[in-house]
Amino acid sequence: MKKFKLPFLAGAVAMTAAFGVNTVSAADFKIKLHHQTPPKAPVNVFLLTPLQKALEKDSGGRISAQVYHSMSLGGSPPQVFNQIKDGITEIGWTLPGYSGGRFPLTSVFDLPFMVSTAEATTQAFQAFADKHLQKEYKDVHPLLFHTAARFKIHMVKNQIKSISDFNGLKVRATNRGMGELLKSVGATPVFMPVPKVPQALSKGVVAGAVLPWEIVIPFKIQEIAPNHTLVKGPRGLIAATFFLGMNKKFYDGLPGDLKKVVDKNTGMNIAAKVGKSYDKIENVFKAKAVKRGNKFYSLPAGDVATIKTSALKIQQAWVADVTKKGHNGKALLAEANALIDKYSK
Repeated sequence: MKKFKLPFLAGAVAMTAAFGVNTVSAADFKIKLHHQTPPKAPVNVFLLTPLQKALEKDSGGRISAQVYHSMSLGGSPPQVFNQIKDGITEIGWTLPGYSGGRFPLTSVFDLPFMVSTAEATTQAFQAFADKHLQKEYKDVHPLLFHTAARFKIHMVKNQIKSISDFNGLKVRATNRGMGELLKSVGATPVFMPVPKVPQALSKGVVAGAVLPWEIVIPFKIQEIAPNHTLVKGPRGLIAATFFLGMNKKFYDGLPGDLKKVVDKNTGMNIAAKVGKSYDKIENVFKAKAVKRGNKFYSLPAGDVATIKTSALKIQQAWVADVTKKGHNGKALLAEANALIDKYSK
């Protein structure tokens, strides 16, 4: 990548350093972008690498960026948010659900049956975040809130053909909402980041996992857990929330025109495109499991209705919890649902 080196004053260097910006010269801003997945994972293909290229191109080379895959800067996936906040990485991608109750309002999109398509739900999530989540993420500069496609059930030996098949099984869960859902059908949720799932499945630590195809195929989970159960309908069983953020001091220290470059390539400007890409890859990746000869089953409508009853109770528990924290939980849940419906039309 061509770099433009311009003369600068020592005072300018001191000022830039005070803002926490890594610089070679006053017009050269270096960005590290850290995440947990391998280079071929969809999030890298659809979001992180395109963002890297867009920032470099639209800044005329004044921004340079490098993507660090598979936690290669160190730490664990749940630590990425703090790495963004503390400036260990200028940009990071992570799951808010890894941080327990740290982001209570965000978790409305982690609840059961709060996902339609990834395209619609990502737009709904971003719109909700722009209005309601600024305080939860005040320590960083948010770049994008998104979801993947609806999750499916993947089991090593036990094909889930009814909710009673969950009884007594340990199943990997992404977040609190998923954990509560698994408890409601008799399973024991086991929480762990995605990179640990393949080994946990192969060693029998868990009997299965609830994940989208875009994670299953890159981590070769379809080879370990070849029994898949789908939940059909206008809303999916569950999804997970994802967050892309920038170190706040770094963003605040950028010149105005480069802030516009960042803004142009993030937020609602890319939400629909990113979500649509996730939707497309689901069918492509599912086909790989079909070609392999894996087993598929769709959960009966009666069982789906039973799960929805449990899901409603989980949603109401969320309402009660955030209301105790001083928010209007009922209104927030209603607004999140309305946004999903709006963008699903």
